[in-house]
Amino acid sequence: MRGSKVAKTVIIVVVLAAIVLVYYYYLGHREKRQEVEQAVAASEVQSVLMRDLEHNYPPTPKEVVKYYAEITECFYNETYSDEELALLANKIQQLYDAELVANKTQEQYMTDLREDIVEMKAKQYSIAGYEVSASTDVEEFEKDGRYCARLYCTFSIRQPGNGGRVASLEQFVLRQDEDKHWKILGWELVEE
Repeated sequence: MRGSKVAKTVIIVVVLAAIVLVYYYYLGHREKRQEVEQAVAASEVQSVLMRDLEHNYPPTPKEVVKYYAEITECFYNETYSDEELALLANKIQQLYDAELVANKTQEQYMTDLREDIVEMKAKQYSIAGYEVSASTDVEEFEKDGRYCARLYCTFSIRQPGNGGRVASLEQFVLRQDEDKHWKILGWELVEE
């Protein structure tokens, strides 16, 4: 009987020691886990910025709008430096038609962009996801001797508080440039 009490005591001490070790391990690695989560968020921005549009431009109107949506998600969902914001703005402007870019000075564009981002973040809105029209739903047409395309993208906007989501349907018009790249000529919110 005495041997079984000693065995039970040893097992209890070993289990308690294991619990204490697991707890200390958890506390010690909690900060590292938070750093990894921040690195993953940063990697979203870095991933978008690493795309070389000069050599790897999206080949279809759908892919252009998809990349636009990825950058837009970074604007409103991620944390980044002022330098990264400028780089993201440059990337998204590379998707714009020259006529659209010419509508604002770079300084005005950056001011408006910052204001939009601040407003969305102040309201605690974020983009929960997006869905671009299927390739078969892209309407291609010719206007003034240039090839154009029309398609839709639905952004799912997450609202604070109740966690509800609102769908924002936007219609995009793209036009091919002289290099046969599809460029965003404009977009508008579609009222339902």
